[in-house]
Amino acid sequence: MASSRSLNGGSLPFSSQRLLALAQQLSHYKPPPCSLDDGDEQERIIEETVGKVVSQVGVQESVTPISQNPEKFKPKRAAVLICLFEGDAGDLRVILTKRSSRLTTHSGEVSLPGGKAEEGDKDDIETATREAKEEIGLDPSLVNIVTVLEPFLSKHLLRVVPVIGILTDKKAFKPTPNAAEVDEVFDAPLEMFIKDENRTEEEREWMGEKYLLHFFEYETEKEKKKYTIWGLTAGVLIRAASLVYQQPPAFLEQNPKFKFPKIVDRNTVMR
Repeated sequence: MASSRSLNGGSLPFSSQRLLALAQQLSHYKPPPCSLDDGDEQERIIEETVGKVVSQVGVQESVTPISQNPEKFKPKRAAVLICLFEGDAGDLRVILTKRSSRLTTHSGEVSLPGGKAEEGDKDDIETATREAKEEIGLDPSLVNIVTVLEPFLSKHLLRVVPVIGILTDKKAFKPTPNAAEVDEVFDAPLEMFIKDENRTEEEREWMGEKYLLHFFEYETEKEKKKYTIWGLTAGVLIRAASLVYQQPPAFLEQNPKFKFPKIVDRNTVMR
């Protein structure tokens, strides 16, 4: 088996040349720089009140006029793990979770493993892999981290960093969902997020700017369980699939053209 160095340290063997080629392709990816805000100099402290990374909408920070000046923009930080593996049919698949129905926020919704950064996390990779282990029992040693995408902004302007990793041995992963947070662990084909099939959209508006909210319907082959992937999770997976397959989605994304208010706080949300 061929192997490649991973961003989380160590070297894991790849079970196929396709996964090795994908790892090498993604390792060369460089996120675009965030847009600079040449306007108001007022400090902006961003807060997110929800513990986990689920939101009605999420857009790439690079398309917003968020300043890179940390004195002006101090968001809470979070990370999600886009864990890819090769399915039995040779397709690339991504691990997803259905949030616990007992949660008070976003219960029963589909999300990527992930959550807020904790004080001991050295970087976004550690946040994403730590959260994945806590939520679904995914041992970080099984995942070859290959790249980190540009941050996304959630509904409450939480900065969410997607981390892409490759699970080289799917059989070694035995999901053990944390019942307090996760009801189900499942996987879906990554390519579905750039196809215009089983997809619907809704037009929303925020501060006079219109944008599209995407909904993807997925049904598992064996159990025939149905899931809806939308909002921030859908936005992250559209970007990841576009990068992996090196082609844009077959539909219009239409992100809003942001002009942030002078004061941004916990009450500032997209509607």
